[in-house]
Amino acid sequence: MTDTGNGWGGRAPRDSGVSGASGASGVTGASEVAGVSEDAGAGRAEPSPARGGTVRFRAPGSPAPPDRASGPVASPPCRSSRWPPSPPGASRVPPPGRRPHRGRRRPPGPPSLPRAHRTGARALDGGAEHRAAAPPFGVHPRAGPTTARPVPEPSAAPPARVLMRTGSESDRVRELQARLRQIGHFGRNPTGYYGSVTADSVRSFQAKRGLATTGSTDETTWKRLLAMTRTPTAEELRPPTERPLATPDKRCLTGRVLCVSKSSRTLAWMIDGRVVSAMDVRFGSEYTPTREGEFEVFWKSRDHVSTLYDTPMPYALFFSGGQAVHYSADFAANGYGGASHGCVNVRDKKKVAALFDQVKNGDKVVVFR
Repeated sequence: MTDTGNGWGGRAPRDSGVSGASGASGVTGASEVAGVSEDAGAGRAEPSPARGGTVRFRAPGSPAPPDRASGPVASPPCRSSRWPPSPPGASRVPPPGRRPHRGRRRPPGPPSLPRAHRTGARALDGGAEHRAAAPPFGVHPRAGPTTARPVPEPSAAPPARVLMRTGSESDRVRELQARLRQIGHFGRNPTGYYGSVTADSVRSFQAKRGLATTGSTDETTWKRLLAMTRTPTAEELRPPTERPLATPDKRCLTGRVLCVSKSSRTLAWMIDGRVVSAMDVRFGSEYTPTREGEFEVFWKSRDHVSTLYDTPMPYALFFSGGQAVHYSADFAANGYGGASHGCVNVRDKKKVAALFDQVKNGDKVVVFR
């Protein structure tokens, strides 16, 4: 080891800014050797008495550093401050093309987030303090990586429960028919049987109210109908005929009259314009039509049997030749699917039996459309 005379065995002091071969003072191409004055062409190396003969490179035109031998040795300046310091009164505006030195800049990071989404963690980088990168919105800062859950699509509402459909037969069906008739969707009297006519009436009601036109009465349809109608009366629930009675012909308004309407397919037993009883009837086909007009009852036969067709005609009330008002088992079984041979058929046996007992020979019979 060579003795340079400075007492450090050839090593420069740590705070002198000298590092073996190259200067750590930030000046490229300058080196410092103890006790040697060197001309680098761009500046001069001058001895520093406060450092025991150590020379320091100084750029041309810059002021000499203060003499440290006459006072206490000051700590080396901060790396972020300028050295040598500017003389008093000198402008601190940087030369053109240079940005002002403000210390170490913060590293680029994500844009600032609201305070509620900051983690509060801090990191030190070369003496500068900055916020750590914030997690995505809605993610807990301490939570691990998660997978976004798919948002479930709203499922379709289950179909409403069906209460009545084609083929049903009950008192509720009778009430349904009575309520539909109140608002003009059912043109007949309630029967209690859910047939094609009732299904068409329900479908008409559903279409007008914007409901599914299924023809079946579900809970939604039933609730809407209840809200629009009133509770049917006993007479509305169990009327005497399937269809409403037609307006009686003026010939039916006086005396004792069997008033028969082909349009409503009803028979009304009337006394002086008052309806005593009413019942459903059917008539002859187009080949054997029931005659129209005003007639009189001329013969009553309780257990009559047709001699022409060999069929029973109980409770027969003859009014025109072989045509009579009587009970028909076929009408009771098959409804309006058939026709008579010209007689006025009645399907309610109890009603026609009571009528047979009340009507007398000579009472008027009026058949009209």
